[in-house]
Amino acid sequence: MVIRKHFFFSGRVQGVGFRWHAQYAASTYNLTGWVENLYDGRVEMEVQGETTAIAMMLKALYKARFVLIDNIDEKNIPLVEGERNFGVRGY
Repeated sequence: MVIRKHFFFSGRVQGVGFRWHAQYAASTYNLTGWVENLYDGRVEMEVQGETTAIAMMLKALYKARFVLIDNIDEKNIPLVEGERNFGVRGY
């Protein structure tokens, strides 16, 4: 089942390669969406794909070296039709 999720990650998630790990995992699991650093120290992400693939991406992010996720706020959001890739946004 294809779904789309919106996430806010907090913890040690900036300056540790989080966005690179997210982009790599998204490519590995054929996911689309985007990831962006926020000025308050959190990371925001939207990801779309198979439920199990999104779960595998999250597992990879939890295992990523130097990343320490303290909290994830997540919600289901509508699918984005025609999206073809996963990008890194922001600074």
